[in-house]
Amino acid sequence: MTEIAIRKVRPDDIEALTDLCMRSKQSNGYDADFLAQCAEELRVRESWVTDDDFWLAEAGDGQITGCIRLSRDGTAGELETCFIDPDWQGRRIGRRLFEALLQQARRYKLHHIGLDADPFAEPFYARLGFATVGSAPSGSIPGRMLPRMEMTLRREDGAEQEKT
Repeated sequence: MTEIAIRKVRPDDIEALTDLCMRSKQSNGYDADFLAQCAEELRVRESWVTDDDFWLAEAGDGQITGCIRLSRDGTAGELETCFIDPDWQGRRIGRRLFEALLQQARRYKLHHIGLDADPFAEPFYARLGFATVGSAPSGSIPGRMLPRMEMTLRREDGAEQEKT
């Protein structure tokens, strides 16, 4: 089994991560027109590296295999970006990245994490413990709605985070 390391994203990872995000999205069967409409939203920005908690998974040979990003506002977190290289899907990399995000969210004492899911990823997020609570408009395609999902965070002892 290949060793996978989780580390913080650096500015020199941006181009490779943008490519990974596009390839991961494309692996869901979306056509070129759809991907062109999503390209700007999938482009990784330097501000994500400096302003948010952004991690990647990296194989022993340096290949980037996945990424995940958490932003926060007060006690609310938002899972903003989560993509796995198509050749590495099904190897629990997404779960490992999410565990890193969840650990950080608990350090921040966040009460919940929300996300707007790609419909193909909704079952994955449900397995992680997210519940679909409604829908939200796509940031790329007018009129397209995405599943809105949320997770209430629990402390390590299983109790809900205290609201302050």
